[in-house]
Amino acid sequence: MARFGDALATGADLVNAAERAALDSLDQVDGTAELVCFFVCGADPEEVVLAGKRVMDLAGGAITLGCSATGVIGGGRGVESQGAVSVWCARLPKVDITPFRLDTVVDEDHLAVVGMREPGPRDRVAIMLANPYEFPTQAFVRETTAALDGLPVVGGMADGMRGEESVRLFCDGDVADNGAIGVLVGGEGVLGTVVSQGCRPVGPSMAVTKAEGNLLLELAGVSAYAKLEELVESLSEEDRELAASGLHIGVAMDEYADRHEQGDFLVRSLEGADPELGALTIGDMIEVGQTVRFQVRDASTADDDLARMLTEFGAENTVGAGLLFSCNGRGGVMFARADHDVLAVRRILGGSAVGGFFAAGEIGPVGGVNHVHTYTACLLAFAP
Repeated sequence: MARFGDALATGADLVNAAERAALDSLDQVDGTAELVCFFVCGADPEEVVLAGKRVMDLAGGAITLGCSATGVIGGGRGVESQGAVSVWCARLPKVDITPFRLDTVVDEDHLAVVGMREPGPRDRVAIMLANPYEFPTQAFVRETTAALDGLPVVGGMADGMRGEESVRLFCDGDVADNGAIGVLVGGEGVLGTVVSQGCRPVGPSMAVTKAEGNLLLELAGVSAYAKLEELVESLSEEDRELAASGLHIGVAMDEYADRHEQGDFLVRSLEGADPELGALTIGDMIEVGQTVRFQVRDASTADDDLARMLTEFGAENTVGAGLLFSCNGRGGVMFARADHDVLAVRRILGGSAVGGFFAAGEIGPVGGVNHVHTYTACLLAFAP
């Protein structure tokens, strides 16, 4: 008996594409679906809304969750920058599904996020979709590990083909253009998450000896900028070209380990360098005492990293389906084909129903802590 279904339909008529994808996906499930996730890519925000409403109408009594995107994943393929709708559905009779909607309110001198439901003892994961232009996703996700007692959060930041004005969120029959939405999923059937960051380390591991906020000032007692120059000089010509196109920095998840190799880091972007101050600007907070190592990324490294992590996950789990949140900087930009990540998941894990979208930032746990990422592929896997 099939518990999952996924389908992707393209076309200038988004409502028609939504209907075809929804009916195809729902028809694959034996019985009634309890959860329907869908993702809509289209040039006209109002047509995106109509397409989303059509999917929610056809979902019957299922809880629905979806968003706009610049590309969608489903039916074993990925489609970017054209009219397309992806629908993924699941029959989860022994699973609790609790929708939530998050908004921000002014609380004295800062913004507070309201609307998050407290996880119950059966809850295994929270799926979250957010508007990246006005919701403090990174700050909120950073706090969820402690606030939700270690509950994994996985998902992505929505986008649209017209940027900020075209972001739409869909949850349980409602449409919103701000905040964040999601569902708590509890009970049997949730296997876990895979987060592939697609980087490999270069140069030595170094201790942070001076830092302020997201400014990395000293590494091993030397100015961080000087250490960066030293690294670049030591790289091969190939790695120097990769570093020139986008260097990253990895923060070791366990600074007490004897060695720190690929997969041992939380990868963050290197956003700027100040030779006068001797500082590097990191895309996250950095603390004295942490261990870091510079990182490079290319298609081959990203391919190898995803295959390795999926293989390791598959060795311990039998996967029936998954929700896949891939960065919009992957797909055709990185691999010259939009379906790279979904084909890898289906080839290595064998899950027949894999749906998702190309996100403007991906959400997933690394080292047991929830983070917002870039250039990653985040998978939430379900048992068959």
